[in-house]
Amino acid sequence: MPVIHFLRDNARWVAGGFLLTFFSSFGQTYFISLSAGEIRAEYGLSNGGFGTLYMIATLASAATLPQIGKIVDKISVSSTVLVAAPVLALACVLMAWSRSLVLLVVAIYLLRLFGQGMFTHIAMTAMGRWFAAQRGRAISLSTIGVNFGEALFPISFVGIAALLGWRGSWLLAAGVLMLVALPAIYSLLKLERTPQSVVQDPTVPVAREWTRGEVVRDPLFWAALSGVLAPAFIGTTVFFHQVYLSELRGWQPSVFAASFAIMSSMTIIFALIAGQLVDRFSAIRMLPTFLVPLSLSCFVLASTDAPWGAYAFMAFMGVSYGFSSTLFGSLWPELYGTRHLGGIRSLIVAFMVFATAMGPGLTGALIDAGVSYPGQIAAMGVYCVVMIVVMILVSRRALARQPRSMQAAPDSAAI
Repeated sequence: MPVIHFLRDNARWVAGGFLLTFFSSFGQTYFISLSAGEIRAEYGLSNGGFGTLYMIATLASAATLPQIGKIVDKISVSSTVLVAAPVLALACVLMAWSRSLVLLVVAIYLLRLFGQGMFTHIAMTAMGRWFAAQRGRAISLSTIGVNFGEALFPISFVGIAALLGWRGSWLLAAGVLMLVALPAIYSLLKLERTPQSVVQDPTVPVAREWTRGEVVRDPLFWAALSGVLAPAFIGTTVFFHQVYLSELRGWQPSVFAASFAIMSSMTIIFALIAGQLVDRFSAIRMLPTFLVPLSLSCFVLASTDAPWGAYAFMAFMGVSYGFSSTLFGSLWPELYGTRHLGGIRSLIVAFMVFATAMGPGLTGALIDAGVSYPGQIAAMGVYCVVMIVVMILVSRRALARQPRSMQAAPDSAAI
């Protein structure tokens, strides 16, 4: 199906998913960190002190998400949005009004839980459940909302903060969520979509519908997760320590800052490419590919002092991010079905949030202990190579346990 025909038939659902990931920006690290300097100054926090508070709030959100995320399996997607958006707006208000460390931690906890956590979780669960043969395309078009947010929100926040102050910017963010995001997303997603594969040919065999308890007891899940967590861990770690790495390499701060545009562009391009490939070959078959560019990115960054190393790293990272963002949205429905997808995905997202929290802290402790940071980055590349082999084995095992009639070309099993 050509893209234009796909969008014509599915624009409202894809747009709703796009807006969910776009407005998840208010809970993403890159957005919250825009206020880091002012927060440290007003609360009298050191870099380490604020980092510790941020890690505590993030880990708490990761621990909570598996329980909160199951709500998507019990009520409609649009009803879930009606719950999540006001809480995210409340978190923005708390960021603006808080004058105590306790309220600051609560605000960050809610931002991480309902921004990065629930908004992204709702979008990916909806796309995974509502689409079958075109699942990869739907997820790729939805997930790039994050990248558009990365391009738009930082510069907007800086400009608004210059006029209203950083607290005023957070109040405006709350207003945007309630007056723009909530009504727009709700109106787009209030009509549930039924995958055509379900209604068109009931004779097509359906993969087993796993419960979350069964998934947790499946060794294949943990093997897949060991590779799936790598992009979140590595990306967050390198971004968090970018100033330290720039000092080691003798790079100007502008080198890394400029390279983010390269990463965002590559992420968008390869997310869309991955959507086409997943729909053609299936996410299970594509699973071993996403760590190849990630391993190359680590080896390049670890081995060169030249500024081009930062640009090459970001380019390869963007390719991996593009593939993984689409792949992960399609993989879990293929492996475990869609009936309990909300509960399963909430557990996976919680582990990913946990990885983003632990990466900077673990590598920072190793740096303080005198362990070479470029050496750590090289070790991450080696880990990716090992995980490529593991993902090949996971892919083969997952294909082997599918019903025989589902092992043919994916586009013959669903419309």
